[in-house]
Amino acid sequence: MINQPPIGQEAIIAANLTRVRARIAEAAQRAGRNPETITLVAVSKTKPLEVIKVAYNLGIRDFGENRVQEALEKQAAFSPSDLRWHMIGHLQTNKAQKVCGSFAYIHSVDSLHVALALQRAAEKKLHVDETEVQQTVLLQVNISGETTKEGMTIEDAPAIARQLLPLSHLKVQGLMTVAPLVDDPEQVRSVFRALRQLRDKLRQEVPEHSWEQLSMGMTDDYHIAIEEGATIVRVGRAIFGERVK
Repeated sequence: MINQPPIGQEAIIAANLTRVRARIAEAAQRAGRNPETITLVAVSKTKPLEVIKVAYNLGIRDFGENRVQEALEKQAAFSPSDLRWHMIGHLQTNKAQKVCGSFAYIHSVDSLHVALALQRAAEKKLHVDETEVQQTVLLQVNISGETTKEGMTIEDAPAIARQLLPLSHLKVQGLMTVAPLVDDPEQVRSVFRALRQLRDKLRQEVPEHSWEQLSMGMTDDYHIAIEEGATIVRVGRAIFGERVK
């Protein structure tokens, strides 16, 4: 029996999702893209499980979490076969064992150090219980250069991508970035464009990886990100309202 969400919550989330999906479609149309090629990840960090179930019942299949323990507890309680959990927060290497194989996507591989930790975690799972893990990851790039943000530099990304080639348990499928907080979303268009341009460069320089995914854009700027090529947008507040601290 699913606990019922607060009265009115389901209607609010449904209305919010309608607006978000419409805006995704409009942005895709402006860019001459098919909106069905864009994955909406509902950022559910700090949100109770009942609210996540509401969004799932409204058609959301991708949920983003940034706290490992919170995410694992939610997975243990609710993980239908068609639900995809995304780790979108900074990943500490000492959490690699818990994270590897538990998420459809890890968006926040921001260094060779983190990638190696995930590879070792997958190797350990194979050795201990013969669980074969092929973990899909995205490389997090700090396009804006802000010291408060995680991510490898644009300059380091090609070399790191090449160093990941021997890591047999990792599937690199693209890039991720977090844009600066600004008053006018147009101010971050150049950030999203730079990530797309880096992706295009990596397709030429390290073609052994799949570079199909660009995870960029959040509540305030996902429409701009889509216009610049985002294939995954991470939206929380526009769906669920202000998050709990």
